[in-house]
Amino acid sequence: MRITAPHILHVAQPVEGGVARVVTDLAAAQLAAGLRVTVACPEGGALTGALRALGCPVLRWDATRSPGPRLPREVGRLGRLVREVRPDLVHAHSAKAGLAVRLAVRGGLPTVFQPHAWSFEAADGLVGRLALGWERFGARWATRVVCVSEAERRTGERHGIAAAWRVVPNGVDTGRFRPDGSGVRSGAGPLVVCVGRLCRQKGQDVLLAAWPEVVRRVPGARLVLVGDGPDGERLRSGAPASVEFAGAISDTAPWYRAADVVVLPSRWEGMALAPLEAMACARPVVVTDVDGARESLPPGHAPSCLVPPEDPAALAGALTALLRDEPLRASLGARGRAYMLDAHDLRHVTDAVTDLYRELLGVAAAPVVGLSEGRKCITT
Repeated sequence: MRITAPHILHVAQPVEGGVARVVTDLAAAQLAAGLRVTVACPEGGALTGALRALGCPVLRWDATRSPGPRLPREVGRLGRLVREVRPDLVHAHSAKAGLAVRLAVRGGLPTVFQPHAWSFEAADGLVGRLALGWERFGARWATRVVCVSEAERRTGERHGIAAAWRVVPNGVDTGRFRPDGSGVRSGAGPLVVCVGRLCRQKGQDVLLAAWPEVVRRVPGARLVLVGDGPDGERLRSGAPASVEFAGAISDTAPWYRAADVVVLPSRWEGMALAPLEAMACARPVVVTDVDGARESLPPGHAPSCLVPPEDPAALAGALTALLRDEPLRASLGARGRAYMLDAHDLRHVTDAVTDLYRELLGVAAAPVVGLSEGRKCITT
C-alpha cells in the first residue's frame, strides 16, 4: 500500500525578516524530505519569491500585521484556503497568523502555533491586555505551541498561558553564514553592524542614544544599520554622520563579515536570528538580556556580550570594550562559530520541527524517507 506524504500548510503574515527566513528554511527542508508543503501569506516580499524559487506552492492570503476591522475577512479567507488545500497539519507563524489560523480551524485539525516572540510584549495598556487574553484563550486551539527558547516558554507560562509546549531553538544555515566569503567595503575605522527591522522591538533608537559615547571613546568608529521598517525615517533624521543606513539587504552575510562587532539591542524577542547569524560568521555580538538571548550565547560570553535592555550607557560600555580589545573579539568569534555548529545548526531545527509533525500525525512508524531525529527538541 502506498503511503501518502503528509501535507503541511504554513501560514505567515510577515513576508520579510526573521519569520520569513524561518518559513523559507522549514519549507525547503520539508520539501527535500518528501513532504507536501504549501504556504499561505501576503503577496510580495522576500518570502514569496524564495518559496517560488523552491517550487513551493504559495497561496495569497492578504492580511495586515495587526488585528483590525479586516480580521473577519482575513479569517474567512483563511478558512476557505484550508478547505481547498485540505492539509494534514497547519503551522501558524507569528501572532497575526496564530490568531487567524486558530479562529479559522478551531482545533479541527492538528495546529502548531509558533509565536516568534509574544504579541502581548509588543503592546501596552488595553491592547496588551487584549493580546494576552487572546493568547490565554487561543491556546486551547493549538495542538502544540512551539517556542524558540526556554525563556519564551517561561514567559508564556508566567503570564498564564496553559499550552502543550515544545521548545525548538532557532538555527541558522552555517554553510551560508560562515567566516570566509565576500564582505562589504565600508570605509576605515572600527565597524559596528546592527541587522534588523527598523522598529521599536529591535531597539535601534537605544543604540543611537548610546552611539555618541562609543564614538567619543573609540574615535573613528562607524555604525551601519541594515534593514528597513516603520521607524526608518525617524531614526535617519536624528543620526550623526558616523551612522550609515544600508536599507533592506537580501544577503546580510557580507555585512556580518565586515563587522568588528554585531549588535542587536532588542526590547523583546523569542530568540533573535541576527546574533546567531553573526556568530556563525565568527563575529562577536552584543545583545540585550531579553527572552532567548542568554540561551543563544555560548557559555561564558554573557559578561562581554549581554547588557540590560533600554540601557544606552551599558550598551555603549560593552561596545567600547569589544572595539578596544581585538584578541577578545577574535576569541569570542571563534567560540561563537563553534557553538553555532554544535547547538544552532539549521538542520537540527528543521529535523526537530518535522519530527514534531510526525508525532502529531501519528506517522512515526512510517517515516518519510530523509527525515531524521531532531537533536534540539525539548518537550516540557
